[in-house]
Amino acid sequence: MRLDRGRRDALKLILAGAAGAAAGPFLLRGPLGDAHAAPEVKRGGRPVVVRARRASWTATDGSVVPEVAFAPLGAALARAAGEKTPVDAMKKLFRPTDVVALKVNCIAGKGLSPQPRLVQQLAEWLIAAGVPARQVMIWDRTSRELKNAGFAEAGGVRVVGTDDAYEDAPREWGAGGSCFANLLVNEVTALINVGVLKDHGMAGVSHGLKNWYGAIHNPNKYHDDGCNPYIPDLAASPLIAKKLRLTVIDGTIGQCNAGPGRSPKWTWPWGGALVSTDPVAIDAVGWREIEAQRKVMGLKSLTDEGRAPRYIAAAAKKGLGVADLERVEVVEA
Repeated sequence: MRLDRGRRDALKLILAGAAGAAAGPFLLRGPLGDAHAAPEVKRGGRPVVVRARRASWTATDGSVVPEVAFAPLGAALARAAGEKTPVDAMKKLFRPTDVVALKVNCIAGKGLSPQPRLVQQLAEWLIAAGVPARQVMIWDRTSRELKNAGFAEAGGVRVVGTDDAYEDAPREWGAGGSCFANLLVNEVTALINVGVLKDHGMAGVSHGLKNWYGAIHNPNKYHDDGCNPYIPDLAASPLIAKKLRLTVIDGTIGQCNAGPGRSPKWTWPWGGALVSTDPVAIDAVGWREIEAQRKVMGLKSLTDEGRAPRYIAAAAKKGLGVADLERVEVVEA
């Protein structure tokens, strides 16, 4: 849904009226005005996407096997940040003063959501890097979805659903206008995006970039035209782009068709994770993995079905990262 000129003008008046209330906490506590926030991840050059895969990564029940997965996951995190250990990587990307949200995607429930133990391990590396546990949260749209996906508080890390706690007035972001989650506006200074390796019936794929639909009150409005330009425009919002440090795509179980809801017929144990500081490049690599499995299962390509994820290239054009896989360094952990 595009905003016509009249609606845009009305929205601008709403935003102007809300500026006095909104600017104070955002400028004082958000990353655009917080001198203690972690430095922005620099884009440009040749980005690195690290594939961490092991044959026994995924247990027979579809869960992650920690003793198999966490060493390569840590190696992937270190390599993506250009450091020697996962804790060093977290120290590079975050500061002890940060309030860090690990944004997960639990709409599909158990079996096609980020693995709770894997996300908790990322949080533990953050804490080991000096971010206090009370300043780390695992976040999604609703507490109900988080609970259904198996998330529970552990080690002092909060599990937080937005639960309709959105801004009172919308703000414009490119092609759309939305109320953002209050905690993203007023509390969180840094983000880790933890998505899932999966197909999406309208967008093509739903890995990392589309996960930000879970940060606004009206994502149902932005699915026309393959969710393009809505996904890249939303990801370019300063509330997201200025705070994002790292993207991890959980492929413990992937799904190559009939997403975003879980459809066991089309799931398979990809058995690994993708890690990068480039949110566009990692989605492009994830798209390639989905296409490879679609071929194995005798399905047409997403392009042939008319639902190639065009938003990935559009995100690159907005300067959010690199979509051309010829310019991406894909390495194994």
